[in-house]
Amino acid sequence: MKTQTFWTEMLPEPLPANPLSVAVQWLQEAVADAAQPNPNAMVLATADAHGQPSARIVLCKGIDPVGGSIVFHTNYLSRKGRDLAENPRAALLFHWDHRHRQVRAEGLVEKLGDADNDAYFRRRPWQSRLGAWASAQSEPVESRAMLKTAVAAAAKRFNLAWQGPGHEEPEGVQTEVPRPSHWGGYRLRIEAVELWVEGEHRIHDRARWRRQLDAGAADGAWSVTRLQP
Repeated sequence: MKTQTFWTEMLPEPLPANPLSVAVQWLQEAVADAAQPNPNAMVLATADAHGQPSARIVLCKGIDPVGGSIVFHTNYLSRKGRDLAENPRAALLFHWDHRHRQVRAEGLVEKLGDADNDAYFRRRPWQSRLGAWASAQSEPVESRAMLKTAVAAAAKRFNLAWQGPGHEEPEGVQTEVPRPSHWGGYRLRIEAVELWVEGEHRIHDRARWRRQLDAGAADGAWSVTRLQP
């Protein structure tokens, strides 16, 4: 019979005043482990004005433990973008199965400014920047061939000889692709965080931090409560 090996780690004791210091450490360790292709992947859950929920995977582009926020980027006209325009609240979930850890976060979402969006967009591969112009994210498309045609049209617009997936940047070719206005980042201003560590016989270790968000002033201090598994 196969014997299951349980993770024996527990949450820090005493519980830290700021849970995001732990979240940052856990993310850094997951990146260093290289045990999964995208250790910064997280589930983003939104709901529209009617309360219809929707969830998908996005990539975390930064955790700010001081300000208490998490950043991600997307197409503002996508389903998640439309949801957040109607209902600017969201929940995020990291799950690192190989380390038996989870981080959950909930709060208010706001758009990043143009300067931050432009700076990040310039760091993306030029092929991905083309995709931001070519794809009307979440909208129907007639065929995969039509999508490739749209990418080729975007490449022509910016004088790039795009040759399909796997095509490397040619020597001496200008690859300046500006950010479209419909693409940018969001900042989740966190008002609740839960840290979770798997325990033997499902006696997990859980704690939840909460704080009061205050527009235009310093946000409140974190308060913490241990939770039963």
